[in-house]
Amino acid sequence: MLNGISANDPLSLGASAGLPTQELDRDAFLKLLVTQMQNQDPMNPTQNEDMIAQLAQFSSLEEMQGVNENLVALAVLQQGNALLEQMTGSSALIGKEVTWTDAEGTEHTGLVDSVRVRDGEALLSIGGEEVPLMQVTGVGAEPTGSNDAPGDGSDEGDGSTEG
Repeated sequence: MLNGISANDPLSLGASAGLPTQELDRDAFLKLLVTQMQNQDPMNPTQNEDMIAQLAQFSSLEEMQGVNENLVALAVLQQGNALLEQMTGSSALIGKEVTWTDAEGTEHTGLVDSVRVRDGEALLSIGGEEVPLMQVTGVGAEPTGSNDAPGDGSDEGDGSTEG
């Protein structure tokens, strides 16, 4: 039996609940086919075309199950990639000042200390508080020291050249 993507998937529910399944694997199908051939009416035997059609249908079913397994694996891979992308994107915010809006609609600003993923959601640690990445509304530049000011002669992105 194929496992679904989630525990609520109809394919998973039957197996996890201990309910009998109506699966017919290759061996059971071939046994059924041989039994059918052994017990057929000798005056009206099954035509070769009928047997070939049944085998073709079973082969198609197996191929569809293989495609389904590949799609499930692809979905799991994409979910893993999405988590990695969240982590990578969020880690770029470490040391930067961000603005976020909490559940009550209040806007806050703080420095990102660290990032972690919990239950598929990136959480930024800001001043001891965990802020979901989805609540971030703005990102500022890295904070500078108290003596630094824009245009103070530092070589960080001011575009000036000395000659």
